[in-house]
Amino acid sequence: MSGVESRMEGRDVGMRKLLGILGFLCLWITAQAQMKIPPETVQQWASVFSVQLRELTIKYSGSLLLQKKLKDVESIVKIVELNGDDLVKDYSDEIERMLGSKMKSVKRLAESAEDADLYHDFNATLEFDYYNSMMINTVDEDGNSLELGGEFPLEENEHFNNMPVNVVQSDIQVPTNVYNKDPNILNAIYNSEALNDVFISNYQKDPTLTWQYFGSSTGFFRIYPGIKWTPDSNGVAAFDCRNRNWYIQAATSPKDIIIMVDISGSMKGLKMTIAKHTINTILDTLGENDFVNVIAYTDYVRYVEPCFRGTLVQADLDNREHFKILVDELHVKGEAKIKNAMKEAFKILNEARANGQGSMCNQAIMLITDGAMEDFESVFEEFNWPERRVRVFTYLIGREMTFAQNTKWIACNNKGYYTHISTLADVQENVMEYLHVLRPTDGQSTHDTTSAWTEAYMDTVLFNTKAQSLLLMTSVAMPVFSKKKETLSHGILLGVVGSDIPLMEVMKLAPRYMLGAHGYAFLITNNGYILAHPDLRPLYKDGKKLKPKPNYNSVDLGEVEWEDTEERLRTAMVKGQTGSTSLNVRASVDKGKRPLYLTNNYFYTNIDETPFSFGMVLTRGHGSLMFVGNVSVEEGLHDLTSPDLSIATEWTYCETDIDPAHRKYTQLQAAIRYLLGKEPDLECDEMLLQQTLFDAVVTAPLEAYWNALMLNDRVEPGVETAFLGTRSGLMRLIRYAGVETRVAKKFLTPADKDNLFTVDHFPLWYRLAVENTPGSFFYYPVNDKGVKFIIATTSVTVSSGGKTAMAGAIGVQMSLDCLEKRFWAIAKQPSDTDCTNIEGVCPLSCESADLNCFLVDNNGFIVLSKERNEVGRFFGEVDGSVMASLIKMGMYRKVSLFDYQAMCKNSHHHASSARRLLSPFYVMAALIRWFFSNALMFLLDFNFCGLWHSDYFVDAHKQKKVEALQPCDTAYPGFMYDTSVREANSLIKCGRCQKMFVVQAIPDSNLVLVVTQADCDCSRQYGPILLEPKEIKYILQTDRRSCSAPCWTQLCPVTSCHDRSPAEFLYKRCHDRFIII
Repeated sequence: MSGVESRMEGRDVGMRKLLGILGFLCLWITAQAQMKIPPETVQQWASVFSVQLRELTIKYSGSLLLQKKLKDVESIVKIVELNGDDLVKDYSDEIERMLGSKMKSVKRLAESAEDADLYHDFNATLEFDYYNSMMINTVDEDGNSLELGGEFPLEENEHFNNMPVNVVQSDIQVPTNVYNKDPNILNAIYNSEALNDVFISNYQKDPTLTWQYFGSSTGFFRIYPGIKWTPDSNGVAAFDCRNRNWYIQAATSPKDIIIMVDISGSMKGLKMTIAKHTINTILDTLGENDFVNVIAYTDYVRYVEPCFRGTLVQADLDNREHFKILVDELHVKGEAKIKNAMKEAFKILNEARANGQGSMCNQAIMLITDGAMEDFESVFEEFNWPERRVRVFTYLIGREMTFAQNTKWIACNNKGYYTHISTLADVQENVMEYLHVLRPTDGQSTHDTTSAWTEAYMDTVLFNTKAQSLLLMTSVAMPVFSKKKETLSHGILLGVVGSDIPLMEVMKLAPRYMLGAHGYAFLITNNGYILAHPDLRPLYKDGKKLKPKPNYNSVDLGEVEWEDTEERLRTAMVKGQTGSTSLNVRASVDKGKRPLYLTNNYFYTNIDETPFSFGMVLTRGHGSLMFVGNVSVEEGLHDLTSPDLSIATEWTYCETDIDPAHRKYTQLQAAIRYLLGKEPDLECDEMLLQQTLFDAVVTAPLEAYWNALMLNDRVEPGVETAFLGTRSGLMRLIRYAGVETRVAKKFLTPADKDNLFTVDHFPLWYRLAVENTPGSFFYYPVNDKGVKFIIATTSVTVSSGGKTAMAGAIGVQMSLDCLEKRFWAIAKQPSDTDCTNIEGVCPLSCESADLNCFLVDNNGFIVLSKERNEVGRFFGEVDGSVMASLIKMGMYRKVSLFDYQAMCKNSHHHASSARRLLSPFYVMAALIRWFFSNALMFLLDFNFCGLWHSDYFVDAHKQKKVEALQPCDTAYPGFMYDTSVREANSLIKCGRCQKMFVVQAIPDSNLVLVVTQADCDCSRQYGPILLEPKEIKYILQTDRRSCSAPCWTQLCPVTSCHDRSPAEFLYKRCHDRFIII
């Protein structure tokens, strides 16, 4: 028994120990749960810190002084309400005049080129040396100039962004695959020498002209001013002007094209390779005003894209590239039966014409085959004869000529053109032949109605030079025809002349200062694609390199103005209407991180003689009001020359580009010389200059105030820069700290574009200030590649006649040390604190390891933390549990934002959702891409599709290649603080502990103080809340749209359509160069 008792006693002792441990744990957990952060202590910290922070920023910014000076001048200022209807008309008229002058220059080139050809007789033995842009200024191993090279003087020119050019001579570029001494080439180059004088004359008449050129139908390219052409890394000049959009659009009228390709067994091997290359080359000749579909046939008819059955889709860049991917997957089999495929093609084109769809102009079928054996005449009798509205072009593939006669007969009896393509090298030249048939005129029309304008255009040649600001442009082009009597009625195309217009220069005609902090101007094409918009982002970063996005010139207005869900704005502008509308929008600033709710008033109208529409935005409220002051030139000039003052370098105060002698002046220098009367010929914006002078006078006392602080008072360490800006683009700043000790060395330097007045936007600190309460400072953190600092900014106003307008913004930049020093000194209670009436932890200190303390701004970004690496990060990433509670309490609310110009890794579907609402391709592309991303995953090996975040969607396979970036749509959250909720505190249950937090708004600021319990880890229960964008995945089953219900893109009416010539009935040759049927 003693053994049993001993065991029982041991068991009791063990049980008592276990109960003791459990009791201790219960007490410990209870202690953890009962840890209380006194809200009144946090409130006191917030109140004291608010006072000190406000005193600091007011003192070193001088905001009260500036507001007082504005108050003093209220009796002599006038506040005007901007009339958007009048402004949009004035600016569009200016743009119309500018573009009209470019058209006149191009018209002179076209007429000169035609006259030169008229008086030239072809000379098969012509010997003629010309400047080949590849050969100039290059010597061989013996030091001798290369043939067709020689010395060609080049000088850097400011107007051409300091590129080395020759402004007295043009030169010639010839593609590597074109023989540069071919008789046709030499005769055409000899003729085009006459253009050189016209180039120079145009440039003298209009010094704002940039590149002028002539693209010959024989393949060479004459460019002015002359440049040294840089080949690719293999020494090849692959550039062929005939493939450029400006050439194609000028050389042809809008068209509907059905490409029919034979994929029967006889097309295997090289034939199929040639056929695919032919299709791709045809697709490359199409543009946004064209419509297309591709049909493959054997003994049955197959649409390469089943979702496009029986319809036409717009031939924009996305659609063309999509077709190329599908064509590459074609495989041969079976026996060719052309009859049913031809019937299907005619049905598509006839229905489009009958329903008023497609281009409503030229229609053609492109037949690609190695032979036609059937009796197909009945098809043409039923669908195309006798009117022959649809032209048929035939491309005989391969070396065999057995069925050449049948293929030729099809083209010749349907007003088309027949070509034989036996090798890959033949494709380019032979495909181009159809452009001579679908010419935009019969050869007798004037050039008044045949100008072509391109979409936004990025010159790849200039992209690799210093001319970065000339990247985005539009081109105006006109066709050049033979006017010789014997071929006049044939409409023989000699080539295309054109000129580039930098879109930045066009947009400068809508002065930025008139539009306000959040206002802007934009241009779109008749297809709804953006030419210029401050939110257009044509480049992306691939590693360390900037590259053009694949779809940079086909970004739809609906992808940027995505709040236009009913398409009122887009529809009206595409139709070329004049009017206005209003939208409540979710805008964003600071690289999309900070959402803003704005009401935008849109005003729009068309630009005559172009396919463009112009729009502008004035934000309701302060964006529609501006004040006008008046001071004498003498008084204003004195202050305008202050060393602390600058004006917006990208704005046009005075036009310095008209007279080459003025190009050496900065905008400030030009303005001062004009006001002094030293340059009376300068064209200047009188209203802007007057406002700039007034602002210079009103803000002048700040220079003395800031300097006095430096001289008479010890500037607090960490306060580095004070600054101000006005609506006129004027800025003043003072550096309290030297460059050696300054943390923010880049801030407000020329490289700091985000914080300067540019042609696209006001400074970030200005835009944030005007949306905040005037006089109350807005604080936000900056993380510039690891360099972290704080900016405080506030707006100043002026009132008159019962109206209040924003006059500008003023602020101070300081280091983190400066803010931390004050905050940590305040956020702790001394050890002798009287804790009698305080319920909770006392004394309380943010320095304690038991607490985490944060200053967080109104968008949820950390301004101050114990951990420096957390500054600038979103608070939800650092503490998801507290942020989730604040969102649930309503202290922060989520704002859904979208980016339809994003780049994702291996995007499964790269069309934008906005587009799917606008055209049949956009609707169907989503469905196709869903199909490929869910069913044909092997296409991923071709970098066609993929995901941004692997944890957001399920990976269906293992990648075999380096992930590439592709255009995609993304959604991402932003957050905004609800100012009606000033304080909050709560407990968060996190497993074995409860986490307490207290949040208190910092008065007179956009900041909140967050104090949390540090020793309760909730990361297992609450994951981080991230701002990272998630790719939008469009799934067939849930999409309300379907392939069977396409929505056609609304296009501007075609102003000129040339689809046939009476002379065609006089000629029957359809397979010789330059002879038109």
